[in-house]
Amino acid sequence: MPHALVVDDEPDSAETTAMLIASEGFTVATAGSLRDARRQIALQEPDIVLLDLKLPDGSGMELLQDLKALPNTEVVLVTGHASLETSIQALRLGAADYLVKPMSLTQLKGILSRVMKPATLKAEARHLLETLERDGHFGALWGRSAPMRNVYRQIERVSETSVTVFITGESGTGKEVVARTVHDLSRRRNKPFLAVNCGAISPHLIESEIFGHEKGSFTGADRQHQGFFERASGGTLFLDEITEMPLDLQVKLLRVLESGTFMRVGSTQVLETDVRMIAATNRSPMQAVSSGKLREDLLYRLNVFPIHLPALRERSEDVPLIAAHFLDQISEREGNAKRFSPDAMVQLSHHGWPGNVRELRNVVYRAYVMATDTTIHDPCLPGAESDPKPVVQAATGGVPMITVRIGTPLAEIDRQVTLATLDHLGRHKERTAATLGISLKTLYNRLKEYSNSGEADLVVSEPVPLDEKG
Repeated sequence: MPHALVVDDEPDSAETTAMLIASEGFTVATAGSLRDARRQIALQEPDIVLLDLKLPDGSGMELLQDLKALPNTEVVLVTGHASLETSIQALRLGAADYLVKPMSLTQLKGILSRVMKPATLKAEARHLLETLERDGHFGALWGRSAPMRNVYRQIERVSETSVTVFITGESGTGKEVVARTVHDLSRRRNKPFLAVNCGAISPHLIESEIFGHEKGSFTGADRQHQGFFERASGGTLFLDEITEMPLDLQVKLLRVLESGTFMRVGSTQVLETDVRMIAATNRSPMQAVSSGKLREDLLYRLNVFPIHLPALRERSEDVPLIAAHFLDQISEREGNAKRFSPDAMVQLSHHGWPGNVRELRNVVYRAYVMATDTTIHDPCLPGAESDPKPVVQAATGGVPMITVRIGTPLAEIDRQVTLATLDHLGRHKERTAATLGISLKTLYNRLKEYSNSGEADLVVSEPVPLDEKG
């Protein structure tokens, strides 16, 4: 049987916690001081330690340093109040999780169900790093560049904990893949991973979808509905494009993060949640706060552990590796192997990739289809320095050219290119999105942002096709 140690100087609290843990199939010992705890650890190495930081003969942090030497012992900090500082402290001290007094039975059971030796998690991370050196990928993330290696180190570190993660990066960089990798390396891996795009849900339905609703709570609510927090119980909830969530709903999300409780729409019953939160945005977080798209207090609560994904143009050395991976995928699926010519691979590396990895994947798939033999040549690929077509078109007036000053912010360049492409293609949004190498949903989001800021007179109310949602 797994063994637990409860370190708490309040005898009643320690005894109650011990009884709850024993009911989950653990043997349990208790200690009321650092001295007693060290003696109990010497008698039997615990699988999990519930450690109160305030003890009569010192701080629990002193014991935490000792426990770091035990690779098979998981540590959960016990605190009197939940706060952003508590989350950060738990992470820095190497704790896997933390509980708030009085303990929630739901959260305690969740933690006990996920007890896993830290050495096991570290061994899995080491295996992924070995795979990176050999094959060029860390789980489902591809690339050996320095920026990506930094991302892998961050994923490895935060996966061992339960703290909230905030992922930033341009559209198409792989934010959902990072979130799933964090989940797959965590103690929650055997529970659901639920990815939700906040920009793809109607503002009128998003509260019901996230928190659920009771039967009869509004017109059309003909049955009780479980929201994302309930459906992801014990696992990970990934909220993509968090800045598209209405501000009044952001207040309720903040309350869930702080209290671990929520209510379904139309209910007065408070429900507990045991979910690891990961959020993401393709905007600059501080600019989103300044423009009123993201509450500042929610940003600070989400931004416990930030991970920034580099754009593909910032790690162009990874392009050949990623392109070859996508080509291998489609070749295996279609049963006909093809390869890139050396010139084609050079052209891929020199392209700017405004749509990032998503655009690269689409280009590789299109090139595979267009190639007439087993070798893909550069005419199958997007225009780059070696492609003469843009020069001819510009010279004949077929395609307008845009001039920008050195130092122009990338967001402004994106705006100019997006609007110019839209005008050139007769305001045909599907063709514009395809030409820019972005999803139709991303194009609508950009146009909506430009319209709201008064930069352009645009019609952005058209519905996004079903195959562009999610």
